[in-house]
Amino acid sequence: MALVLTALKGVPLIRQGDDLAQIILSALRPSGLSLQDNDILVLGQKIVSKAEGRLVNLATVSPGDRARDLAAMTGKDARLVELVLGESRTILRARAGTIITQHKLGFVCANAGIDHSNVAGTGNRLEEYVLLLPADPDASAKQIRERLESPSGRRLGVMIIDSHGRPWRLGTVGACIGLSGLPALVDERGWQDLFGYTLRATLVGVADELAAAASLLMGQAAERTPIIHVRGFPYPLQDGSMQEIIRPEEQDLFR
Repeated sequence: MALVLTALKGVPLIRQGDDLAQIILSALRPSGLSLQDNDILVLGQKIVSKAEGRLVNLATVSPGDRARDLAAMTGKDARLVELVLGESRTILRARAGTIITQHKLGFVCANAGIDHSNVAGTGNRLEEYVLLLPADPDASAKQIRERLESPSGRRLGVMIIDSHGRPWRLGTVGACIGLSGLPALVDERGWQDLFGYTLRATLVGVADELAAAASLLMGQAAERTPIIHVRGFPYPLQDGSMQEIIRPEEQDLFR
């Protein structure tokens, strides 16, 4: 088996309203690729959020009392905290420099996934812009997949990823926040290992495994490689959802 990941070349800086599917199709040939059945396209969250207009100018945000209190506790900009509150189901932890939230989409992350890096807006350069996560990443992935499958006639998968920290290890890793056309989990319970032992608890987070691999090529700074083409995914493509990955709260030992 071989798993081949290729960063697409020549992807422009994305702006609101850009057609990501068309950008992908245009970038395939310069990268020496054409779409085949079972290929997967992995997109960085930022380009999807930018295309969908999720850019917010902090100058337009008026923080409330709760945001001001939390900002005083954490040392963060109260306007940013107001956006974090609006994007979160609940605040799980807060201390100097850190806010850990359960996002409205269900997963746990820092600052509700709101980001400053590689974000720029228009107008006064003193104004600060931040980027929210896509409102419905599964739906975003499905729309892009359908727009790729229609002209190509191929069966594809599309995944949107972001960088997440982990409570038990240092360092961020790529994690899936939305997908379409591929499984999020593969249930290997009932499979047998090399010695005939029947697996009883093995759920493989294949979407996150692939997200981490793609994140290596995307990078975190000025690489400008936000779209990764994947060939050789070792599991059958099928409909999947981000909700498959989210651990039920009653099983979460870190809360």
